[in-house]
Order: sequence, then structure tokens, then C-alpha cells
Amino acid sequence: MTQDKLDRRAREILIANDRGGYTVPNGRVYPFQWNWDSAFVSMGFAAFDAARGWREIETLFAGQWEDGFLPHIVFWKDDAGYFPGPAVWATGHTPPTSGITQPPVAASAVRALWERGDQARFRPHLERLFPKLLAWHRWIARVRDPLGQGLAVIVHPWESGRDNSPEWDGPSELIDTSRVGSYERRDTSHLDQSMRPTKLDYDRYVALVQFGRALGWNHERIGQESPFRVVDVGTTMILLRANRDLLALAEVLQCRAEAEELRRSVARAENGISWLWNERVGAYCSRDLITGESADVVTSASFLSFYAGVRNEDRDRRLLEHLERIGRRVKYLVPSLDPVSTRFDSIRYWRGPVWAVINYLIGSGLTAAGHAQWGERIRADTGKLLEQAGMYEYFCPLTGRGIGGDDFSWTAAVWLHWARGVERDSAHAVSGAGP
Repeated sequence: MTQDKLDRRAREILIANDRGGYTVPNGRVYPFQWNWDSAFVSMGFAAFDAARGWREIETLFAGQWEDGFLPHIVFWKDDAGYFPGPAVWATGHTPPTSGITQPPVAASAVRALWERGDQARFRPHLERLFPKLLAWHRWIARVRDPLGQGLAVIVHPWESGRDNSPEWDGPSELIDTSRVGSYERRDTSHLDQSMRPTKLDYDRYVALVQFGRALGWNHERIGQESPFRVVDVGTTMILLRANRDLLALAEVLQCRAEAEELRRSVARAENGISWLWNERVGAYCSRDLITGESADVVTSASFLSFYAGVRNEDRDRRLLEHLERIGRRVKYLVPSLDPVSTRFDSIRYWRGPVWAVINYLIGSGLTAAGHAQWGERIRADTGKLLEQAGMYEYFCPLTGRGIGGDDFSWTAAVWLHWARGVERDSAHAVSGAGP
């Protein structure tokens, strides 16, 4: 398929999945607005409709709670076929939302919209969104950083966006599933079960929803008492980059006190990030906050340090050695799990497949860090996957087969924003530039 045809197809997907101000990831499987999906989608829309890109983020933040919390799902319309729906979450919020959050990509997306659009026209949008973004980042710092080191704790695997990553296998063992009861999943009614999280995974997900609901979605208590509390390397790296981008926006708006606050947040994370470095593995790994144990596995999230602007010559070298080794074992980078792992599964969700959105973060980060050859390899691999298989949810790193939902919004957005090869990130320095 030619680039022009792919451009048209990507635009058609975003328009078809538009529900009037927000975009569903895939109409058949995911019928609501998801947090980090919308951040990526906004950048895709901005490639041909800047105003629609801004509206995507503004609609998302219409679901923000008064304390700054931004949920991972906003249920603008009910859908009886989806589980768990708003009645199961029972957060008591208007509009109905879930009770957990997702990786904070939104500030980085807003910076991209700002720097690549008509700044005079969209400055009012930036002025309205900035305090909402800052409130969310403050919520994360207050509720999800118990170590005070700029490291983000997740209390549900869904909060990582990498639902069934092997990183969560150990920490999830403490979750009591004895009272989960019966339920019907929507994902496996539309998609092959071999591509999705297992029944045990999902029982644990539901048990954690029940736990949060039992506490009345008191996030302070959940953060202290949840049986699942993990410092997620992916969320932490994305947060660090988002704080850098929010700092740049604070400087644009001449918000001096807020800029200084964000500088302190960045400095804390830069100092604290070493706690996630696993010297034996030679990579940044998530750590169980309850036991202190490292996940001991290289995942695609390990390479987000480049995107975050974390620089350490020796550690960077070891990460690039992993990337080179993995690149010899798969046809397409970057698999979500190291293929040498005994838990690697090339088609099961986050236990092996390639995700275009993570490739975008890794590839653009590598390019900005001065590793342009690797950045281009990942961008080119992503482009080939989309050209050959289509705009699927994720892809097999061995064959390039498209897996999961088709006509997927964030995959189409990544094509328009980055993978097609027109937009280049090499001119942006991570210390101050947008994605």
C-alpha cells in the first residue's frame, strides 16, 4: 500500500472511531474514551485537523476529578456489552469514570499540538489545559510517589497500560480472587483468547476493581493498602518526560512558580530513577513496592529511559546491547518482552507483541538521545508493520502478523504523526523539546 493510501486509511480510521469529541480505540472491543489512547489520538488528528486534536484532550479532561485525578476510562455512553462497565466501577463521578489512571502521556501530547500548530489560534486552549495537566501531575506526586523520588506507583496492572506484562506476575500473586464471582469478558468474545490476558489475569484485575470500590475509591488508602503496589518503570519514564514537557509549557505561559515546581519534580526523578536499575539484568525494571523485588526482565518499557531523557553512558550502552541482541532474534522491533524469556509469547498481548505507540516513544527517544540509527530502525520497522498488516492493535515481532483489534485508533495516529516518516524528532532535545 502506498503512503498516500495509508494516510487516507489512517484518517478514515480516526474519523470512523470519532464519537463526537472523543475517539474510541476500536468500535467493537473498546467503546469508551481511554486516557492514554486519547493522548496519542490527538497527535494523529493534528496531522490533518488541529482543532480536533485539541478537542480530544479537552474532552478527556472533562472527566477529571476535582482533586486532579484523571481516570483511565470516561464512560460518555453506557454499553451493556462491556465489562467492567460504569456500574461495576461505581465511582460516583459525573460523568461516570473508572477509578484508576493510566500513563500520563497527555502533557507531552499537548506540547506536540502546541509546537506544531497555530500558536496564536490555540493559545487559549493551552491556557485552559495547563492547570488541569498540572493538577493531574500534582495528584500523581501526592498519591502515587510514596518514596518521594519521582517514581510512579501503580495499584492495578491496567494503570501501566501493559496489562499482562510478566512484570506483574510476581506482585499479582498476593491478590485474593476468591470472591470475584462470575463475569463475561467482551474482549474474548471478539478476539482469539490466545491473544489476550488469561482468565487468572482477568480474575486479578476484577478483584482489584472490587478492592478499590470497597474503599470508596479513596486513592490515598488504595495507595497504602492495595495488595498490588508496583513502581512501574514505564509510567515513571513517561511521567518524567511529561514533567519536562509540562515545564516547557509553563515557560511558554510564563508561569514561573509552576515552572520551578516542575523543575524540582524533574530533579527528584533524575535522582531517584537509579532505584529501578537492575545491575544484574542490565536494564531499568519495575519493582514491587511491597517486597522491594525487581521484575528481573527486559521489556519494551526498559528502553523508555531514552524517551524520558535519562542519561548514563554505561547504562545506555548496556540497553543498546540488549536492543541489538533482541534485534537479531526478531524480524520487527521492539517486542514487549525479551524473546529469550521463558514467558515470551509472540502473540499474547504484552508478553511479546510489538505495539506501535511504544515504538514511537522508544524510537523518538533514541533519536533525540543521539542514537538516530536505532531510532530510524524502529520507525522503519513500525512503518513496515502498518504497511503490510494494517492498523492493528499490536503485531507479532516474528512474522509481522497484525493481532488484536483492527482499525485501531492509536496505531493510525502513530502512522500519521511519526511512522510515515515525514515528522522527525531528531531536532528536539529531550531536556526541553516536545515529542
